Amino acid sequence: MGSVSTTSLPPRLPVPAHADRLREALLAADYTADGLLDLLGAPAYAALARSETVPALRATRGDSPLETLVRLFLLQRAVPYESAAAAFPLDEALADGWVTREDDAVLATVDVRPYGGEDGGNWFIVSDLGCAVGGAGGIGKKAEGVVLGVGGASTTLAGITVRTPVSAALDLGTGSGIQALHAAQHATLVTATDLNPRALDFTRLTLALSGAREAELLEGSLFEPVDGDTYDLIVSNPPFVISPGAALTYRDGGMGGDDLCRTLVQEAGERLNDGGYAQFLANWQHVEGEDWQDRLRSWVPRGCDAWIVQREVQDITQYTELWLRDSGDHRGDPDEYRLAYGRWLDEFEARKTKAIGFGWITIRRNAAVEAGETEPSILVEEWPHPVEQPLGATIRAHFERQDYLRTHDDAALLADRFTLAPEVMQEQVGLPGAEDPEHVVLRQNRGMRRATKVDHVGAGFAGVCDGTLSAGRILDAIGQLMGEDPVILRDRTPQAIRLLVEEGFLLPVGETSGEHGEESPA
Repeated sequence: MGSVSTTSLPPRLPVPAHADRLREALLAADYTADGLLDLLGAPAYAALARSETVPALRATRGDSPLETLVRLFLLQRAVPYESAAAAFPLDEALADGWVTREDDAVLATVDVRPYGGEDGGNWFIVSDLGCAVGGAGGIGKKAEGVVLGVGGASTTLAGITVRTPVSAALDLGTGSGIQALHAAQHATLVTATDLNPRALDFTRLTLALSGAREAELLEGSLFEPVDGDTYDLIVSNPPFVISPGAALTYRDGGMGGDDLCRTLVQEAGERLNDGGYAQFLANWQHVEGEDWQDRLRSWVPRGCDAWIVQREVQDITQYTELWLRDSGDHRGDPDEYRLAYGRWLDEFEARKTKAIGFGWITIRRNAAVEAGETEPSILVEEWPHPVEQPLGATIRAHFERQDYLRTHDDAALLADRFTLAPEVMQEQVGLPGAEDPEHVVLRQNRGMRRATKVDHVGAGFAGVCDGTLSAGRILDAIGQLMGEDPVILRDRTPQAIRLLVEEGFLLPVGETSGEHGEESPA
Protein backbone atom coordinates (compact mmCIF):
# COMPACT_ATOMS: atom_id res chain seq x y z
CA MET A 1 0.00 0.00 0.00
CA GLY A 2 2.07 2.86 -1.29
CA SER A 3 5.40 3.25 0.39
CA VAL A 4 7.10 -0.12 0.02
CA SER A 5 8.57 -0.98 -3.38
CA THR A 6 8.93 -4.66 -4.15
CA THR A 7 11.94 -5.03 -6.42
CA SER A 8 12.87 -8.49 -5.19
CA LEU A 9 10.90 -11.28 -3.60
CA PRO A 10 11.59 -12.83 -0.19
CA PRO A 11 13.71 -16.01 -0.33
CA ARG A 12 10.86 -18.02 1.19
CA LEU A 13 7.24 -17.54 2.13
CA PRO A 14 5.71 -18.21 5.52
CA VAL A 15 4.31 -21.63 6.30
CA PRO A 16 0.86 -21.99 7.89
CA ALA A 17 2.00 -24.38 10.67
CA HIS A 18 0.80 -22.08 13.47
CA ALA A 19 -1.63 -19.92 11.47
CA ASP A 20 -4.40 -20.68 13.95
CA ARG A 21 -2.36 -19.21 16.80
CA LEU A 22 -1.54 -16.07 14.81
CA ARG A 23 -5.20 -15.73 13.86
CA GLU A 24 -6.24 -15.90 17.51
CA ALA A 25 -3.80 -13.10 18.34
CA LEU A 26 -5.00 -10.91 15.45
CA LEU A 27 -8.61 -11.30 16.52
CA ALA A 28 -7.80 -10.76 20.20
CA ALA A 29 -6.20 -7.41 19.30
CA ASP A 30 -9.24 -6.53 17.11
CA TYR A 31 -7.05 -6.48 14.00
CA THR A 32 -10.17 -6.60 11.84
CA ALA A 33 -11.79 -4.36 9.24
CA ASP A 34 -14.05 -2.83 11.90
CA GLY A 35 -11.19 -2.58 14.37
CA LEU A 36 -9.07 -0.67 11.86
CA LEU A 37 -11.86 1.80 11.17
CA ASP A 38 -12.33 2.42 14.88
CA LEU A 39 -8.61 2.88 15.48
CA LEU A 40 -7.71 4.98 12.46
CA GLY A 41 -10.89 6.97 11.98
CA ALA A 42 -12.69 7.40 8.68
CA PRO A 43 -10.32 9.98 7.08
CA ALA A 44 -7.13 7.95 7.73
CA TYR A 45 -8.88 4.72 6.75
CA ALA A 46 -10.02 6.25 3.45
CA ALA A 47 -6.56 7.67 2.82
CA LEU A 48 -5.11 4.14 2.79
CA ALA A 49 -7.18 3.40 -0.33
CA ARG A 50 -5.36 6.32 -1.97
CA SER A 51 -1.95 4.93 -0.97
CA GLU A 52 -1.55 7.66 1.63
CA THR A 53 -0.12 6.22 4.85
CA VAL A 54 0.82 9.33 6.85
CA PRO A 55 -2.60 9.71 8.57
CA ALA A 56 -2.54 6.03 9.58
CA LEU A 57 1.01 6.32 10.90
CA ARG A 58 -0.02 9.29 13.05
CA ALA A 59 -2.99 7.30 14.37
CA THR A 60 -0.78 4.37 15.46
CA ARG A 61 1.89 6.13 17.51
CA GLY A 62 0.95 4.21 20.66
CA ASP A 63 2.12 0.81 21.82
CA SER A 64 -1.08 -1.21 21.97
CA PRO A 65 -1.18 -4.66 20.27
CA LEU A 66 -3.54 -3.32 17.59
CA GLU A 67 -1.32 -0.33 16.79
CA THR A 68 1.72 -2.62 16.62
CA LEU A 69 -0.04 -5.02 14.23
CA VAL A 70 -1.24 -2.20 11.99
CA ARG A 71 2.24 -0.69 11.70
CA LEU A 72 3.82 -4.11 11.12
CA PHE A 73 1.48 -5.92 8.71
CA LEU A 74 -0.57 -3.12 7.15
CA LEU A 75 1.82 -0.16 7.02
CA GLN A 76 4.87 -2.44 6.85
CA ARG A 77 7.08 -0.55 9.25
CA ALA A 78 9.58 -2.03 11.68
CA VAL A 79 8.25 -2.37 15.24
CA PRO A 80 10.16 -2.93 18.50
CA TYR A 81 10.78 -6.56 19.42
CA GLU A 82 9.10 -6.18 22.81
CA SER A 83 5.99 -4.64 21.23
CA ALA A 84 5.73 -7.47 18.72
CA ALA A 85 6.14 -10.10 21.45
CA ALA A 86 3.27 -8.52 23.36
CA ALA A 87 0.99 -8.47 20.31
CA PHE A 88 1.26 -12.04 18.94
CA PRO A 89 3.18 -15.34 19.43
CA LEU A 90 6.44 -13.93 18.11
CA ASP A 91 8.62 -17.05 18.40
CA GLU A 92 6.17 -19.10 16.30
CA ALA A 93 5.74 -16.26 13.79
CA LEU A 94 9.53 -16.03 13.41
CA ALA A 95 9.88 -19.79 13.02
CA ASP A 96 7.09 -19.95 10.42
CA GLY A 97 8.45 -16.95 8.49
CA TRP A 98 5.65 -14.40 8.93
CA VAL A 99 8.20 -11.90 10.28
CA THR A 100 11.96 -11.46 10.54
CA ARG A 101 14.13 -9.93 13.24
CA GLU A 102 16.82 -7.31 12.74
CA ASP A 103 18.53 -6.50 16.04
CA ASP A 104 15.74 -5.23 18.32
CA ALA A 105 13.25 -4.67 15.50
CA VAL A 106 10.72 -6.94 13.82
CA LEU A 107 9.64 -6.63 10.16
CA ALA A 108 6.81 -8.35 8.27
CA THR A 109 7.68 -10.60 5.34
CA VAL A 110 4.16 -10.43 3.86
CA ASP A 111 1.20 -8.07 3.75
CA VAL A 112 -1.61 -9.30 6.04
CA ARG A 113 -4.78 -7.32 5.43
CA PRO A 114 -8.03 -7.63 7.42
CA TYR A 115 -11.02 -8.32 5.19
CA GLY A 116 -14.67 -8.30 6.19
CA GLY A 117 -16.04 -11.69 5.18
CA GLU A 118 -19.57 -12.95 4.64
CA ASP A 119 -21.98 -12.90 7.56
CA GLY A 120 -19.62 -10.70 9.57
CA GLY A 121 -16.67 -13.07 9.33
CA ASN A 122 -13.16 -11.78 9.97
CA TRP A 123 -10.76 -12.90 7.24
CA PHE A 124 -7.20 -12.01 6.27
CA ILE A 125 -5.76 -11.64 2.76
CA VAL A 126 -2.03 -12.40 2.53
CA SER A 127 0.05 -10.97 -0.34
CA ASP A 128 3.49 -9.63 -1.19
CA LEU A 129 4.71 -6.52 0.61
CA GLY A 130 3.78 -3.22 -0.99
CA CYS A 131 1.34 -4.79 -3.42
CA ALA A 132 -2.11 -3.73 -2.31
CA VAL A 133 -3.91 -2.56 -5.43
CA GLY A 134 -6.10 0.43 -6.13
CA GLY A 135 -3.77 3.19 -4.90
CA ALA A 136 -3.63 6.47 -6.74
CA GLY A 137 0.09 6.16 -7.20
CA GLY A 138 -0.02 2.93 -9.15
CA ILE A 139 1.41 -0.45 -8.29
CA GLY A 140 4.70 0.27 -9.99
CA LYS A 141 7.39 -2.06 -11.28
CA LYS A 142 7.36 -5.31 -9.39
CA ALA A 143 9.44 -8.44 -9.48
CA GLU A 144 8.36 -11.31 -11.70
CA GLY A 145 5.99 -13.61 -9.83
CA VAL A 146 4.69 -10.96 -7.46
CA VAL A 147 1.28 -11.67 -5.88
CA LEU A 148 -1.07 -8.75 -5.33
CA GLY A 149 -3.52 -8.25 -2.49
CA VAL A 150 -7.19 -7.45 -2.51
CA GLY A 151 -8.41 -4.55 -4.65
CA GLY A 152 -11.51 -3.13 -6.27
CA ALA A 153 -11.66 -5.75 -9.03
CA SER A 154 -11.40 -8.59 -6.49
CA THR A 155 -14.20 -7.25 -4.32
CA THR A 156 -16.37 -6.55 -7.37
CA LEU A 157 -16.11 -10.15 -8.54
CA ALA A 158 -16.76 -11.45 -5.04
CA GLY A 159 -19.86 -9.28 -4.86
CA ILE A 160 -21.41 -10.42 -8.15
CA THR A 161 -20.74 -14.13 -7.60
CA VAL A 162 -23.78 -16.37 -7.13
CA ARG A 163 -23.55 -17.76 -3.58
CA THR A 164 -25.68 -20.90 -3.61
CA PRO A 165 -24.36 -24.09 -1.97
CA VAL A 166 -22.44 -26.16 -4.54
CA SER A 167 -20.43 -29.36 -4.63
CA ALA A 168 -17.42 -28.09 -6.58
CA ALA A 169 -16.08 -24.59 -7.27
CA LEU A 170 -13.07 -23.47 -9.31
CA ASP A 171 -11.12 -20.25 -8.74
CA LEU A 172 -9.10 -19.85 -11.92
CA GLY A 173 -6.07 -17.56 -11.50
CA THR A 174 -6.47 -17.39 -7.74
CA GLY A 175 -3.78 -14.80 -6.91
CA SER A 176 -3.85 -14.22 -3.17
CA GLY A 177 -6.93 -16.44 -2.81
CA ILE A 178 -9.80 -14.08 -2.09
CA GLN A 179 -12.25 -15.82 -4.47
CA ALA A 180 -11.25 -19.26 -3.15
CA LEU A 181 -11.84 -17.96 0.37
CA HIS A 182 -15.36 -16.84 -0.50
CA ALA A 183 -16.08 -20.10 -2.33
CA ALA A 184 -14.94 -22.13 0.67
CA GLN A 185 -17.96 -20.84 2.57
CA HIS A 186 -20.50 -22.50 0.27
CA ALA A 187 -18.66 -25.14 -1.78
CA THR A 188 -17.87 -28.66 -0.60
CA LEU A 189 -14.68 -28.76 -2.70
CA VAL A 190 -12.73 -25.70 -3.84
CA THR A 191 -10.04 -25.94 -6.50
CA ALA A 192 -7.73 -22.96 -7.02
CA THR A 193 -5.32 -22.68 -9.96
CA ASP A 194 -2.64 -20.22 -10.99
CA LEU A 195 0.21 -20.06 -13.46
CA ASN A 196 2.34 -18.55 -10.68
CA PRO A 197 3.26 -21.17 -8.02
CA ARG A 198 3.81 -18.40 -5.45
CA ALA A 199 0.13 -17.45 -5.81
CA LEU A 200 -0.86 -20.95 -4.71
CA ASP A 201 1.34 -20.57 -1.63
CA PHE A 202 -0.33 -17.25 -0.82
CA THR A 203 -3.78 -18.78 -1.28
CA ARG A 204 -2.83 -21.49 1.22
CA LEU A 205 -1.78 -18.78 3.70
CA THR A 206 -4.94 -16.73 3.14
CA LEU A 207 -7.18 -19.74 3.74
CA ALA A 208 -5.26 -20.88 6.81
CA LEU A 209 -5.09 -17.46 8.45
CA SER A 210 -8.80 -16.91 7.76
CA GLY A 211 -9.77 -20.20 9.39
CA ALA A 212 -11.15 -21.65 6.13
CA ARG A 213 -10.93 -25.20 4.82
CA GLU A 214 -7.98 -26.14 2.65
CA ALA A 215 -8.43 -26.04 -1.12
CA GLU A 216 -7.05 -28.18 -3.93
CA LEU A 217 -4.19 -26.08 -5.36
CA LEU A 218 -3.08 -26.72 -8.94
CA GLU A 219 -0.40 -24.98 -11.00
CA GLY A 220 -1.02 -24.15 -14.66
CA SER A 221 -2.60 -21.83 -17.21
CA LEU A 222 -6.35 -21.42 -17.77
CA PHE A 223 -8.13 -24.81 -17.65
CA GLU A 224 -5.03 -26.94 -18.28
CA PRO A 225 -4.52 -28.06 -14.65
CA VAL A 226 -8.05 -29.43 -14.18
CA ASP A 227 -8.15 -31.93 -17.08
CA GLY A 228 -11.78 -32.81 -17.78
CA ASP A 229 -13.19 -31.92 -14.37
CA THR A 230 -16.46 -29.99 -14.25
CA TYR A 231 -17.78 -27.55 -11.68
CA ASP A 232 -20.94 -25.94 -10.37
CA LEU A 233 -19.20 -22.57 -10.08
CA ILE A 234 -16.21 -21.08 -11.89
CA VAL A 235 -14.89 -17.62 -11.00
CA SER A 236 -11.93 -15.74 -12.40
CA ASN A 237 -10.44 -12.28 -12.12
CA PRO A 238 -7.98 -12.94 -14.96
CA PRO A 239 -5.03 -10.82 -16.12
CA PHE A 240 -7.34 -9.05 -18.58
CA VAL A 241 -5.35 -5.92 -19.43
CA ILE A 242 -4.99 -5.48 -23.20
CA SER A 243 -1.39 -4.40 -23.70
CA PRO A 244 1.49 -4.76 -26.17
CA GLY A 245 3.32 -7.80 -24.82
CA ALA A 246 3.00 -9.45 -21.43
CA ALA A 247 5.54 -7.62 -19.30
CA LEU A 248 3.54 -7.85 -16.06
CA THR A 249 2.11 -11.31 -15.41
CA TYR A 250 -0.22 -10.14 -12.63
CA ARG A 251 -2.25 -8.07 -15.12
CA ASP A 252 -1.28 -8.85 -18.77
CA GLY A 253 -2.78 -11.97 -20.29
CA GLY A 254 -0.02 -12.74 -22.75
CA MET A 255 -2.44 -13.16 -25.68
CA GLY A 256 -3.20 -10.62 -28.39
CA GLY A 257 -6.00 -8.14 -27.78
CA ASP A 258 -8.88 -9.58 -25.76
CA ASP A 259 -8.15 -13.17 -26.81
CA LEU A 260 -7.47 -14.33 -23.25
CA CYS A 261 -10.88 -13.22 -21.99
CA ARG A 262 -12.60 -14.66 -25.06
CA THR A 263 -10.80 -17.99 -24.67
CA LEU A 264 -11.64 -18.14 -20.99
CA VAL A 265 -15.35 -17.58 -21.60
CA GLN A 266 -15.59 -19.95 -24.55
CA GLU A 267 -13.80 -22.80 -22.78
CA ALA A 268 -15.77 -22.38 -19.55
CA GLY A 269 -18.97 -23.79 -21.04
CA GLU A 270 -17.77 -27.37 -21.26
CA ARG A 271 -16.33 -27.14 -17.73
CA LEU A 272 -19.71 -26.39 -16.14
CA ASN A 273 -22.25 -28.84 -14.79
CA ASP A 274 -25.86 -28.27 -15.81
CA GLY A 275 -27.13 -25.17 -14.04
CA GLY A 276 -23.61 -24.13 -13.09
CA TYR A 277 -22.35 -20.55 -13.34
CA ALA A 278 -19.07 -19.13 -14.64
CA GLN A 279 -18.39 -15.51 -13.69
CA PHE A 280 -15.56 -13.27 -14.86
CA LEU A 281 -14.29 -9.74 -14.96
CA ALA A 282 -13.00 -8.82 -18.41
CA ASN A 283 -11.80 -6.18 -20.83
CA TRP A 284 -12.91 -6.26 -24.46
CA GLN A 285 -12.08 -4.29 -27.56
CA HIS A 286 -14.40 -1.92 -29.36
CA VAL A 287 -13.27 -2.52 -32.91
CA GLU A 288 -13.90 -0.14 -35.80
CA GLY A 289 -16.75 -1.36 -37.97
CA GLU A 290 -17.90 -4.01 -35.46
CA ASP A 291 -20.73 -3.87 -32.93
CA TRP A 292 -19.21 -4.53 -29.50
CA GLN A 293 -22.34 -6.34 -28.35
CA ASP A 294 -22.19 -8.73 -31.31
CA ARG A 295 -18.53 -9.32 -30.50
CA LEU A 296 -19.38 -10.42 -26.99
CA ARG A 297 -22.36 -12.52 -28.04
CA SER A 298 -19.97 -14.52 -30.21
CA TRP A 299 -17.98 -15.41 -27.07
CA VAL A 300 -20.90 -17.21 -25.39
CA PRO A 301 -20.33 -20.98 -25.59
CA ARG A 302 -22.91 -23.37 -27.01
CA GLY A 303 -25.46 -24.63 -24.50
CA CYS A 304 -25.20 -21.58 -22.25
CA ASP A 305 -27.26 -18.56 -21.28
CA ALA A 306 -25.36 -15.34 -20.61
CA TRP A 307 -25.65 -11.92 -19.02
CA ILE A 308 -22.86 -9.51 -19.93
CA VAL A 309 -22.76 -6.03 -18.41
CA GLN A 310 -20.45 -3.31 -19.70
CA ARG A 311 -19.71 -1.04 -16.75
CA GLU A 312 -17.17 1.33 -18.27
CA VAL A 313 -15.67 2.36 -21.61
CA GLN A 314 -12.36 4.17 -22.06
CA ASP A 315 -10.88 5.50 -25.25
CA ILE A 316 -7.46 4.10 -26.10
CA THR A 317 -5.57 7.12 -24.74
CA GLN A 318 -7.32 6.97 -21.35
CA TYR A 319 -6.75 3.23 -21.18
CA THR A 320 -3.07 3.54 -22.08
CA GLU A 321 -2.47 6.24 -19.47
CA LEU A 322 -4.27 4.24 -16.77
CA TRP A 323 -2.05 1.19 -17.14
CA LEU A 324 1.18 3.11 -17.73
CA ARG A 325 0.52 4.78 -14.38
CA ASP A 326 -0.24 1.39 -12.86
CA SER A 327 3.19 0.13 -13.89
CA GLY A 328 4.94 3.34 -12.83
CA ASP A 329 6.15 4.26 -16.33
CA HIS A 330 5.00 7.85 -15.83
CA ARG A 331 7.65 8.30 -13.12
CA GLY A 332 10.58 7.28 -15.29
CA ASP A 333 12.45 8.85 -18.19
CA PRO A 334 10.07 11.07 -20.25
CA ASP A 335 11.45 9.75 -23.54
CA GLU A 336 10.92 6.15 -22.44
CA TYR A 337 7.39 7.03 -21.38
CA ARG A 338 6.63 8.51 -24.80
CA LEU A 339 8.02 5.41 -26.51
CA ALA A 340 5.94 3.13 -24.30
CA TYR A 341 2.82 5.22 -24.92
CA GLY A 342 3.47 4.97 -28.65
CA ARG A 343 3.79 1.18 -28.52
CA TRP A 344 0.37 0.91 -26.91
CA LEU A 345 -1.21 3.17 -29.54
CA ASP A 346 0.54 1.25 -32.34
CA GLU A 347 -0.95 -1.98 -31.00
CA PHE A 348 -4.46 -0.53 -30.86
CA GLU A 349 -4.12 0.99 -34.33
CA ALA A 350 -3.01 -2.35 -35.78
CA ARG A 351 -6.10 -4.03 -34.28
CA LYS A 352 -8.43 -1.17 -35.29
CA THR A 353 -9.33 -0.75 -31.62
CA LYS A 354 -11.03 2.55 -30.80
CA ALA A 355 -11.97 1.92 -27.16
CA ILE A 356 -11.83 -0.68 -24.38
CA GLY A 357 -14.82 -1.91 -22.44
CA PHE A 358 -14.79 -3.30 -18.91
CA GLY A 359 -17.46 -5.31 -17.20
CA TRP A 360 -18.90 -8.53 -15.87
CA ILE A 361 -19.57 -11.74 -17.73
CA THR A 362 -21.84 -14.44 -16.31
CA ILE A 363 -22.66 -17.62 -18.22
CA ARG A 364 -24.88 -20.47 -17.07
CA ARG A 365 -24.88 -23.99 -18.48
CA ASN A 366 -28.42 -24.94 -19.57
CA ALA A 367 -29.18 -28.52 -20.65
CA ALA A 368 -32.40 -27.44 -22.38
CA VAL A 369 -30.48 -24.94 -24.52
CA GLU A 370 -27.79 -27.50 -25.31
CA ALA A 371 -30.45 -30.01 -26.39
CA GLY A 372 -32.07 -27.44 -28.67
CA GLU A 373 -35.31 -27.46 -26.66
CA THR A 374 -35.19 -23.69 -26.14
CA GLU A 375 -33.26 -20.70 -27.42
CA PRO A 376 -30.43 -19.34 -25.28
CA SER A 377 -31.04 -16.20 -23.27
CA ILE A 378 -28.16 -13.82 -24.02
CA LEU A 379 -28.34 -10.28 -22.69
CA VAL A 380 -25.48 -7.88 -23.48
CA GLU A 381 -26.08 -4.42 -22.09
CA GLU A 382 -24.34 -1.24 -21.02
CA TRP A 383 -25.03 -0.24 -17.42
CA PRO A 384 -22.63 2.45 -16.11
CA HIS A 385 -25.02 3.53 -13.33
CA PRO A 386 -24.56 2.90 -9.58
CA VAL A 387 -25.53 -0.55 -8.30
CA GLU A 388 -25.81 -2.02 -4.82
CA GLN A 389 -23.45 -4.87 -4.02
CA PRO A 390 -23.61 -7.75 -3.33
CA LEU A 391 -25.36 -8.71 -6.57
CA GLY A 392 -25.05 -12.49 -6.53
CA ALA A 393 -28.73 -13.00 -5.66
CA THR A 394 -29.74 -10.43 -8.29
CA ILE A 395 -27.77 -12.28 -10.96
CA ARG A 396 -29.22 -15.66 -10.01
CA ALA A 397 -32.75 -14.17 -10.06
CA HIS A 398 -32.12 -12.75 -13.54
CA PHE A 399 -31.51 -16.22 -14.97
CA GLU A 400 -34.46 -17.68 -13.10
CA ARG A 401 -36.73 -15.01 -14.62
CA GLN A 402 -35.43 -15.86 -18.10
CA ASP A 403 -36.39 -19.50 -17.48
CA TYR A 404 -39.83 -18.39 -16.40
CA LEU A 405 -40.44 -16.15 -19.41
CA ARG A 406 -39.31 -18.81 -21.89
CA THR A 407 -41.83 -21.30 -20.51
CA HIS A 408 -44.82 -18.90 -20.30
CA ASP A 409 -46.63 -17.68 -23.39
CA ASP A 410 -49.01 -14.72 -23.20
CA ALA A 411 -51.95 -16.85 -22.07
CA ALA A 412 -49.90 -18.39 -19.25
CA LEU A 413 -48.60 -14.97 -18.29
CA LEU A 414 -52.13 -13.58 -17.93
CA ALA A 415 -53.14 -16.60 -15.84
CA ASP A 416 -50.28 -16.08 -13.40
CA ARG A 417 -50.07 -13.87 -10.33
CA PHE A 418 -47.35 -11.35 -9.54
CA THR A 419 -46.09 -9.20 -6.71
CA LEU A 420 -44.26 -5.90 -6.98
CA ALA A 421 -40.64 -6.33 -5.90
CA PRO A 422 -40.29 -4.89 -2.38
CA GLU A 423 -37.54 -2.42 -3.30
CA VAL A 424 -39.57 -0.75 -6.10
CA MET A 425 -40.84 2.81 -5.65
CA GLN A 426 -43.10 4.84 -7.93
CA GLU A 427 -42.26 8.35 -9.09
CA GLN A 428 -44.68 10.70 -10.86
CA VAL A 429 -43.16 13.31 -13.14
CA GLY A 430 -45.05 16.33 -14.38
CA LEU A 431 -45.56 20.06 -14.12
CA PRO A 432 -46.50 21.47 -10.70
CA GLY A 433 -50.25 21.73 -10.30
CA ALA A 434 -51.03 19.51 -13.28
CA GLU A 435 -53.98 17.18 -12.76
CA ASP A 436 -52.16 14.17 -14.17
CA PRO A 437 -48.42 13.39 -14.33
CA GLU A 438 -46.67 13.45 -17.70
CA HIS A 439 -45.31 10.00 -16.99
CA VAL A 440 -44.77 7.49 -14.19
CA VAL A 441 -41.41 5.89 -13.36
CA LEU A 442 -40.88 2.66 -11.44
CA ARG A 443 -37.47 2.66 -9.72
CA GLN A 444 -35.56 -0.08 -7.92
CA ASN A 445 -33.75 1.07 -4.78
CA ARG A 446 -31.55 -2.02 -4.56
CA GLY A 447 -29.63 -4.38 -6.82
CA MET A 448 -29.16 -2.98 -10.33
CA ARG A 449 -31.25 0.07 -9.40
CA ARG A 450 -33.05 0.10 -12.70
CA ALA A 451 -35.79 2.56 -13.63
CA THR A 452 -38.46 2.17 -16.27
CA LYS A 453 -41.19 4.46 -17.59
CA VAL A 454 -44.73 3.02 -17.58
CA ASP A 455 -48.08 4.29 -18.84
CA HIS A 456 -51.18 4.67 -16.66
CA VAL A 457 -52.20 1.05 -17.27
CA GLY A 458 -48.72 -0.21 -16.36
CA ALA A 459 -48.58 1.93 -13.22
CA GLY A 460 -52.03 0.80 -12.14
CA PHE A 461 -51.21 -2.83 -12.89
CA ALA A 462 -47.94 -2.77 -10.92
CA GLY A 463 -49.58 -1.02 -7.99
CA VAL A 464 -52.27 -3.70 -7.65
CA CYS A 465 -49.94 -6.71 -7.94
CA ASP A 466 -49.92 -8.28 -4.48
CA GLY A 467 -50.09 -11.94 -5.50
CA THR A 468 -53.85 -12.18 -4.95
CA LEU A 469 -55.33 -11.77 -8.44
CA SER A 470 -54.12 -13.08 -11.78
CA ALA A 471 -52.72 -10.61 -14.30
CA GLY A 472 -55.76 -11.15 -16.52
CA ARG A 473 -58.25 -10.31 -13.77
CA ILE A 474 -56.28 -7.16 -12.88
CA LEU A 475 -56.40 -6.01 -16.49
CA ASP A 476 -60.15 -6.68 -16.62
CA ALA A 477 -60.64 -4.49 -13.56
CA ILE A 478 -58.42 -1.73 -14.98
CA GLY A 479 -60.38 -1.87 -18.24
CA GLN A 480 -63.68 -1.42 -16.43
CA LEU A 481 -62.28 1.41 -14.31
CA MET A 482 -60.77 3.29 -17.27
CA GLY A 483 -63.51 2.49 -19.74
CA GLU A 484 -61.20 0.45 -22.01
CA ASP A 485 -61.97 -2.80 -23.78
CA PRO A 486 -60.48 -5.59 -21.58
CA VAL A 487 -59.90 -7.77 -24.64
CA ILE A 488 -57.68 -5.09 -26.15
CA LEU A 489 -55.88 -4.63 -22.84
CA ARG A 490 -55.20 -8.38 -22.62
CA ASP A 491 -53.83 -8.31 -26.14
CA ARG A 492 -51.49 -5.34 -25.83
CA THR A 493 -50.25 -5.59 -22.22
CA PRO A 494 -48.36 -8.94 -22.00
CA GLN A 495 -45.27 -7.45 -23.68
CA ALA A 496 -45.11 -4.72 -21.04
CA ILE A 497 -45.57 -7.32 -18.29
CA ARG A 498 -42.71 -9.36 -19.77
CA LEU A 499 -40.41 -6.35 -19.61
CA LEU A 500 -41.33 -5.67 -15.97
CA VAL A 501 -40.68 -9.32 -15.11
CA GLU A 502 -37.45 -9.47 -17.11
CA GLU A 503 -36.00 -6.45 -15.32
CA GLY A 504 -37.13 -7.59 -11.88
CA PHE A 505 -39.92 -5.11 -11.15
CA LEU A 506 -42.54 -7.86 -10.98
CA LEU A 507 -42.02 -11.26 -9.36
CA PRO A 508 -44.07 -14.31 -10.43
CA VAL A 509 -46.00 -15.96 -7.60
CA GLY A 510 -47.70 -18.90 -9.32
CA GLU A 511 -50.45 -19.78 -11.71
CA THR A 512 -54.11 -19.29 -10.77
CA SER A 513 -55.85 -22.65 -11.06
CA GLY A 514 -59.10 -23.13 -12.92
CA GLU A 515 -61.09 -23.61 -9.73
CA HIS A 516 -60.59 -19.91 -9.02
CA GLY A 517 -62.51 -19.13 -12.19
CA GLU A 518 -59.71 -17.65 -14.34
CA GLU A 519 -60.91 -17.38 -17.92
CA SER A 520 -60.53 -14.99 -20.80
CA PRO A 521 -63.39 -12.55 -21.34
CA ALA A 522 -65.73 -13.30 -24.19
